[in-house]
Amino acid sequence: MKHLSGLGKQTLIALIAAGTLSAPAALLAADPAAGAAGWTKEYPAPDGSKARSCATCHGTDLTQPGRHVKTGKTIDPMAPSVNPQRLTDEKKVAKWLLRNCRWTLGRECSDTEKADFIAYIKTQ
Repeated sequence: MKHLSGLGKQTLIALIAAGTLSAPAALLAADPAAGAAGWTKEYPAPDGSKARSCATCHGTDLTQPGRHVKTGKTIDPMAPSVNPQRLTDEKKVAKWLLRNCRWTLGRECSDTEKADFIAYIKTQ
């Protein structure tokens, strides 16, 4: 089994408690590089519109604001280094991972994908 890394034990425990990750995710080693690759990977849109990725709305520089491609709404920077509120509320993290994975990937993210995305965001 893999050792905990990337997110840290306390973060994993909090995300499991919030229901963001299932208990087996505690055995995963979060991989920021995999999160970065997944961030820019494009997925076909279920409605036939242009393919989308996390970067479509959030951008590739997570220290800068993003803009929702459909609504035009400004999205605060994802990087905790410039937006200290990011990743502090486990319920919000769970809510937005569920919503954004469904919209972007067309499905819920796996526990591994969630852990990797969070690990990537934390590096910014």
